[in-house]
Amino acid sequence: MTQVKGTFEVRSSPLDADEVTRELGAMRMKFEKQFDGPLTATSLVSMIGVMDRATGSGAYVAIEKVVGQLEGRSGSFLFQHSSAMDRGKPRQSILVVPDSGTADLTGLRGEMIVDITDGQHFYTFDYELSLR
Repeated sequence: MTQVKGTFEVRSSPLDADEVTRELGAMRMKFEKQFDGPLTATSLVSMIGVMDRATGSGAYVAIEKVVGQLEGRSGSFLFQHSSAMDRGKPRQSILVVPDSGTADLTGLRGEMIVDITDGQHFYTFDYELSLR
């Protein structure tokens, strides 16, 4: 596995809740990201989540399409997010969707961890590229 680290910026927009989302008491969000560092890319995220601000507990699931370059290799790929907060303590699962890589990123596999410090977003991306 190769590990790369960098930063990213996020713009968020709430989306209208559909019937199921309202029934669940959940929220829907759209995120647009700009990654800098070894991953130089843009992404679009569709997320559904729940959060109890009083306890700091909640969870979200999302699909993210990333388009750009990873250490000079161009293409796109998808992340699957399935993460939770347990009284303010995060448990993250952000995985590359198998076989979602295109062009120079075909065969990409990996996992990302996100850290937020003083409002700045940081990523650590462990990945491998395997030719099939």
